[in-house]
Amino acid sequence: MTAQAEIAAGYASESAAIELGAVLVDGTVESTAHVRIPLSMVNRHGLVAGATGTGKTKTLQLLAEQLSNNGVPVLMADVKGDLSGLSREGGRSDRTDARAKDTGDDWQPQAYPVEFLSIGTGGLGVPLRATVTSFGPILLSKVLGLNDTQESTLGLIFHWADSKGLPLLDTKDLRSVIQHLTSDEGKEDLKGIGGVSSSTAGVILRALVNLEAQGGDRFFGEPELDPADLMRQRDGKGVVSLLELAELQGNPALFSTFLMWLLAELFETLPEEGDVEKPKLVFFFDEAHLLFSNASKAFLDQITQTVKLIRSKGIGVFFCTQLPTDIPNDVLSQLGARVQHALRAFTPDDQKALARTVKTYPTTPHYDLEKALTSLGIGEAIITVLSEKGAPTPVAWTRLRAPRSLMDTIGNDAIKQGAQNSDLHGKYSETVDRESAYEQLMQKVAPPQEEQQTPAPQRQEKEEPGLVEKVLGNSAVKSFLRSAGSALAREITRGMFGTSRKRR
Repeated sequence: MTAQAEIAAGYASESAAIELGAVLVDGTVESTAHVRIPLSMVNRHGLVAGATGTGKTKTLQLLAEQLSNNGVPVLMADVKGDLSGLSREGGRSDRTDARAKDTGDDWQPQAYPVEFLSIGTGGLGVPLRATVTSFGPILLSKVLGLNDTQESTLGLIFHWADSKGLPLLDTKDLRSVIQHLTSDEGKEDLKGIGGVSSSTAGVILRALVNLEAQGGDRFFGEPELDPADLMRQRDGKGVVSLLELAELQGNPALFSTFLMWLLAELFETLPEEGDVEKPKLVFFFDEAHLLFSNASKAFLDQITQTVKLIRSKGIGVFFCTQLPTDIPNDVLSQLGARVQHALRAFTPDDQKALARTVKTYPTTPHYDLEKALTSLGIGEAIITVLSEKGAPTPVAWTRLRAPRSLMDTIGNDAIKQGAQNSDLHGKYSETVDRESAYEQLMQKVAPPQEEQQTPAPQRQEKEEPGLVEKVLGNSAVKSFLRSAGSALAREITRGMFGTSRKRR
């Protein structure tokens, strides 16, 4: 048996699978020796890594196409706008024909159903939002760059707002609650459960101001994204949701933390599925190092727990970064599929990272992995995945298939038009600013206008209202009752990452 045939035997799949490419040994490509990921193993997660310019983006495009064709929805970032080409058919050329011949691919141009989304208002896509209450103190602390003490204080602030039924919809709501709790009246409210020091409150408030200056305030608010809108099919194909990041260049951590919020929401709301024939949704965490850099131990522990457990909810997660060493070992060990593009070894640090990367792969008699990882061509990768039985497949130097959609951007005007034509546009395009913590606390400070205009003698002669009338007449209670059908008005508990859980 040839080396190509031996490797290909490890990737044989009788069920539906993602076709990646063909095996290459000693410079020879065997177009009949296919490398594939069984769909049933995609929710065991994966990694796409490699230096800049080695073909990672095209690999992401190929994976998204294959998943969509199998009816699996995908969520991924479009950092440079290149992936917008998924919505258009690709063009045949000598290069695509040569790649198709090498990989045994019956290449045909194809377009895919795409939703163009933006985090917050001001972008080209349909705006996505989350409420501050739903986001929770742990994820918000990551975005704000708070230390452990400040994160603990923010947790106390959220706890107080939850207990008082004060919806924190946007940043002005949180700001008003912090300012209230540092006032004399607020200090009385916190007796018995701790306090908020003026210096810590000042740090959090300044971080909020910086977030707002970077456009982060346009992300928090209503209507809040329903994660179910990311799990759709169109004409039997999974919808590819592309997140545009142009408006968040000043705060890229907000993007990665937003994806973590989405995972936490899905974890809390989706039922247990166990082993599935194919995932319900696949996340691609691009620029994954942003999620882990400067993260607290508690935050990293929660990420590890999420990655371990969300598999049983039918969700697959692929981390995309330059070096596997960007991913903590506890998370890296959970990633069953590895697509490793070329690495550089120009510096001592590069060489250490290369040696550590080699150790994460099964041993192979067919390749010198240190040499292979620095010799891969563009559109080639070292790959190992999990077989249908859950065992690691042999390491395969793979020449990847060419994407069938357009390998270029469709342009800002076309992206904007595509977003406006989306059925999600009417649902999310307009910001809703209903009564929340800010308005309720302002009403508490300022007496109702009708009381101010009532003469004092009449107030004395007026019959004192009973307890029920007092409760029902309170403006905060009125707001609560008006909101009773909405998610934020339901009883709040804190689940994964301290994100809110709304009981129906």
